[in-house]
Amino acid sequence: MKPQKPDIRVILNIGSGKRRGPALIEELETEFGRYPGRFDLLRVKPGTDIAAEARRAVEQGFETVVACGGDGTLSGVAQGLAGTKARMGVLSFGTFNYFARSLDLPESTEEKVRVLVEGVPKAIDIGSVNGQVFLNNASLGAYARILERREGIYRRFGRSRLAAFWSVFVTLADSRAPMVLRVSVDGEVRRARTPLAFVASNAYQLEQFSLAGADCVRDGQFALFLAPDGTPRELIGFALGLGLGRLKPDRDFELVCGREIVIETARRTRLVARDGERSRMDAPFRFEMRRAGLTVLVPRAEQRESSGEKVA
Repeated sequence: MKPQKPDIRVILNIGSGKRRGPALIEELETEFGRYPGRFDLLRVKPGTDIAAEARRAVEQGFETVVACGGDGTLSGVAQGLAGTKARMGVLSFGTFNYFARSLDLPESTEEKVRVLVEGVPKAIDIGSVNGQVFLNNASLGAYARILERREGIYRRFGRSRLAAFWSVFVTLADSRAPMVLRVSVDGEVRRARTPLAFVASNAYQLEQFSLAGADCVRDGQFALFLAPDGTPRELIGFALGLGLGRLKPDRDFELVCGREIVIETARRTRLVARDGERSRMDAPFRFEMRRAGLTVLVPRAEQRESSGEKVA
């Protein structure tokens, strides 16, 4: 009997996420073994072009391509699969896992793998900035510097939510001059002086911080947050309010919703943060919502009920 050709390619970023190393690989291979002939595991090193690997998997005939790692790995696979007929699977092992949580994926590795085999496809909207996909958010300004500082803190103290939050305060205490922006939202122009322009595309993430804008995202729009210009002390207060879920639009920040956002800055290039990753891009920065731009695998209703779990 001819061996079955694997139809599920798993791209494992061995340097991504909170869980990594031989123990994780052994656990995954054990779970994959429950479905003989279905899975092909590809291990990639940090710095690998994840999007290119995802596209290559589609060209090789894999029907499902799985992102295994943190949010950066997930957005890389999404970049490679966007606009194709391939389905994206999620094995999320990051610090916050907002995208996985928004899909109501189960917590245990066994149930996560089961979704890859028995789940149902769901078309979702995804955001892009200058052609680069993001699943949760993208931003200009302070957050890109926070991510840079965070990596140094992670290297010293390990990955944790406490380390992530600490990087926010350390960075804002040493804040720089704000950006001067020309912002167009669905053709309506405004000018802003702000340390942070934050574009959200994940309603679940906004709800976790008790932020307005989730309804906009569910309606197929972006939620654009413009933080107030202020002293380092005031910015730290802003971050504390965010962490405690006490920020309100108009009072604490400006919120604008729209399907197409264009941000112009005085600088020709700027660092842009996308789903926890940083890259330098040329201005202007064009944010577009791609309707049904990605197909992902989600649990069947009976699997959600039987697992009794909410998410990873």
